[in-house]
Amino acid sequence: MPQDAARREPPRIDSYAFGRIVVDGETYTNDVIITPEGVRPEWWREEGHSLSMKDLGDLLNDPPEVLIIGRGANGVMSVSEDVAEAIRDRGVELVIEKTGRAVETYNERAPRGGVVAGLHLTC
Repeated sequence: MPQDAARREPPRIDSYAFGRIVVDGETYTNDVIITPEGVRPEWWREEGHSLSMKDLGDLLNDPPEVLIIGRGANGVMSVSEDVAEAIRDRGVELVIEKTGRAVETYNERAPRGGVVAGLHLTC
């Protein structure tokens, strides 16, 4: 975010349960990406339970400081070491957790800025 841009509060996750997340009072039932600018609903991956660089789209064009990946309630979604390394090579701190914990981490760290989360809501 440019330093001269007006800084607003990042989205806040109100609650998460299997298959459902509430962000700033709005409910989503499909996977989401949360950026400082807002929620990108209906996040789909090429292979539903495996993260690829293509799945991150333009998020890494101007990399965030921190990328939090929620692997699902039971941690089913995988992040290969190759993908993790490619993300870290861009200078991004990568946090990979089950989604419940990823939500907590996001809410703790997002107010400091530079945090993006990709959250798988089921499995």
